Amino acid sequence: MLVGIVSDTHDNLNCVRAAVDRFESESVDAVVHCGDIVAPFSATPFDSSFEFYATRGNNDGEWNLQSAVESFGTYLGEAGELAFDGLDVAVYHGTSGTLVDALVDCGDYDYVLHGHTHQRDVEERDGTVRVNPGGLPIPGADDAFHVAVLDTETGEVSSNEVA
Repeated sequence: MLVGIVSDTHDNLNCVRAAVDRFESESVDAVVHCGDIVAPFSATPFDSSFEFYATRGNNDGEWNLQSAVESFGTYLGEAGELAFDGLDVAVYHGTSGTLVDALVDCGDYDYVLHGHTHQRDVEERDGTVRVNPGGLPIPGADDAFHVAVLDTETGEVSSNEVA
């Protein structure tokens, strides 16, 4: 199974569409958005051929974002737990680095997916893989927009520049 991972799209429809196009071209089965979609209009392009899951980011203040996502996917709220092919996955925006570390270090999850920093990173610690796909380019972080894809059969996480 292929799982697309994206975060911090901040209403940038060009990046959202580029991410959706990438995920469709790779035939992902599911997409997880790690928060900071911001407004409902930038969530709707994810209504595609894959399952969609989203968690709330610190900039997701639009009151109807949840209902927009739930019209075609699953809204996880502040944080959530998912399972893909027997792998346990925690999803959290990442606003608190302490909470990200606690999720990784607790040993309950195979993968912890988060965003917030706009800095892509993949790190394995004691059997748990922490994945931040990156986000819109900001000073001090990535200089291009990236998404990630998790292959649940191999455990490989690839990072792809998309815009």
